[in-house]
Amino acid sequence: MMTEDQTTYHIREYCPGDFGAVEELWNLTGIGARWRGDTPESIEATLEKGGEFLVMIDGRNQQLMGTSWITTDGRRSFMHHFGIHPDYQGKGLANILLEKSLQLTRAMGLHLKIEVHQTNEKAINLYKKYGFNYLGDYNVYIIKKND
Repeated sequence: MMTEDQTTYHIREYCPGDFGAVEELWNLTGIGARWRGDTPESIEATLEKGGEFLVMIDGRNQQLMGTSWITTDGRRSFMHHFGIHPDYQGKGLANILLEKSLQLTRAMGLHLKIEVHQTNEKAINLYKKYGFNYLGDYNVYIIKKND
């Protein structure tokens, strides 16, 4: 498969050996961090519960280009940590990874929810292009650790 700049890529399922490159991408893009509970163990736990985790790889040098982490609670699916490595942004790769992610979530037959920062206009426009609708004026609250 080729993008406009002729980068060869492939999308595959995450494997534990990917975590170092995944964590690097998440740190570069600000979409994940260990202190938020983004660990190899949390990934594996969600996969055991029916989740999916896709990685996009540059076929020329095997560099991790993007991630899409899909979890489910049995009622909805949630897409987390969807991002493209800064070196590969602006090449249309987010569209390709999102299309593959949507294929997986359609197969689950559940609603799909994604959270995106209100100032991330590129991501908001991408999600709207693919049919995501603004949920409304909800505030999201979280307990980081339920101690």
